[in-house]
Amino acid sequence: MLSEVLLVSAPGKVILHGEHAVVHGKVALAVALNLRTFLQLEPHGNGKVGLNLPNIGVKRAWDVARLQLLDTGFLEQGDITAPTPEQVEKLKEVASFPEDCAVTERLAVLAFLYLYLSIFRKQRWTDQDLELINKWAFQAERVIHGNPSGVDNAVSTWGGALRYQQGKISPLKRSLPLQILLTNTKVPRSTKALVAGVRTRLIKFPEIVAPVLTSIDAISLECERVLGEMAAAPAPEQYLVLEELIDMNQHHLNALGVGHASLDQLCQVTMAHGLHSKLTGAGGGGCGITLLKPGLERPEVEATKQALTGCGFDCWETSVGAPGVSIHSAASLHGPVRQALAGL
Repeated sequence: MLSEVLLVSAPGKVILHGEHAVVHGKVALAVALNLRTFLQLEPHGNGKVGLNLPNIGVKRAWDVARLQLLDTGFLEQGDITAPTPEQVEKLKEVASFPEDCAVTERLAVLAFLYLYLSIFRKQRWTDQDLELINKWAFQAERVIHGNPSGVDNAVSTWGGALRYQQGKISPLKRSLPLQILLTNTKVPRSTKALVAGVRTRLIKFPEIVAPVLTSIDAISLECERVLGEMAAAPAPEQYLVLEELIDMNQHHLNALGVGHASLDQLCQVTMAHGLHSKLTGAGGGGCGITLLKPGLERPEVEATKQALTGCGFDCWETSVGAPGVSIHSAASLHGPVRQALAGL
């Protein structure tokens, strides 16, 4: 059993290039962000297991004895399995959701209960367990998304940058960490609807849309090549190439019908400050990324961030290529992180 406080973190991720084209067999490049989610595991002697997710307002607790009495026969299976519909229904009974419970809370609690009931006997937290962590994270993705690609959990587990194509995930060769702005337009969208819209457009205009998807694939491959060169000897002209690729990909994504007025506004605001942006992910709102070249003056970065927040967006400055899932000592964490965890 856990005998002391354990701190674990994992990075977020963004797609650099390949959104939507990846659904049609093309290459996508995904990178880990140095914006991390922290997990604090702390032992208690009250016979309860608690879950506190302050970002989405979840604070729940269950009797450990009651959880251990549940039928958890799937724990005895040799490999990691996905939860069956019957098990999900049983977990819903254990969770006892109120009628007005938000969907995000339901999914987060169900994923937690499934993972807890599956691994609470194992306590395997070593560097050699990355593959195990990745497999369990994928199953949590299945609870939440149904049929995920596996990119999110892979990037968060191993960090760095990954290439994804037709179900095959492989790490990129050592790449140079890039500084970016991540901007959330706070415009909600349906990934499922956007993917379906691109497919409909492809069926309707195959000779137009298929070359766009092929061009996005070429952008991903060119970005991969340039990043490989930059890892050995970065040069200013290579950042100019990355900016051109960002602009071209953004125009292609608009042509596929997955742009949005908020994303156009994001690109216009950053372009006014000499910076280049594109959507990341499904589009239709959501988030965008902005490349920050080396040597950019600090006042210009701050002015860009203020302009974006002035549009009602959330904006974070961060880097890509961050380490994957990590175990921390409390002393190794930055002050703000320690303070936030201490307030839980």
